[in-house]
Amino acid sequence: MTYVDGFILAVPKANLDAYLTMATVAGSVWKEYGALSYVECVADDVPYGELTSFPRAVMATDDEVVIFSFITYPSREQRDAINAKVMADPRLAPDKWDMPFDGKRMIYGGFKSILEL
Repeated sequence: MTYVDGFILAVPKANLDAYLTMATVAGSVWKEYGALSYVECVADDVPYGELTSFPRAVMATDDEVVIFSFITYPSREQRDAINAKVMADPRLAPDKWDMPFDGKRMIYGGFKSILEL
């Protein structure tokens, strides 16, 4: 079964185009190194919950949108090898980009698939 990296972050609405530019480059790099898919989604129906919610999780403000993204890989081992190459790729060097979001509020992690239909 596939392995998945998932991300949730808040992007200022004014920076959405810059974020998409950066994500397009990042996605092409991940795919080049072997990721099966790279998907970016913008919140469309994510109410602010009383206790928990996507906006609460990333402390999104009224001038930000919540982004949910994920990358799929053939396996955990291939994910680790692909990510090592991605992190070393000069196209994604931190000094190359003016980060269009606050990385301290990004939530991310790796997940083993347990059901695929």
